[in-house]
Amino acid sequence: MASNIQPLGQRVLVKRVEAEEVASGGIIIPDTAKEKPQEAKVVALGTGKNDEGKVIDFSVKIDDVVLISKYGGTDVKIDGEEHLIVNESDILGIVS
Repeated sequence: MASNIQPLGQRVLVKRVEAEEVASGGIIIPDTAKEKPQEAKVVALGTGKNDEGKVIDFSVKIDDVVLISKYGGTDVKIDGEEHLIVNESDILGIVS
């Protein structure tokens, strides 16, 4: 997926992976009661430079599904779809 936003530094552009809308008991959960999903797919990586100008390799790669911090990041809309720009440090792990 090509995006028109290039994250800078140690930031990562992700798109949240939507959670299931039906609970295990068959109850449909309304949008207002759902929590934001913590799983997201990596769409783009930043430039990798830190404050000192050193280039640091990312621990994640494009198309990885990752677990992100619940309240971290900045919401952005790209082509009408919700995305999130997070610092790599807000990524808690890679889902395999």
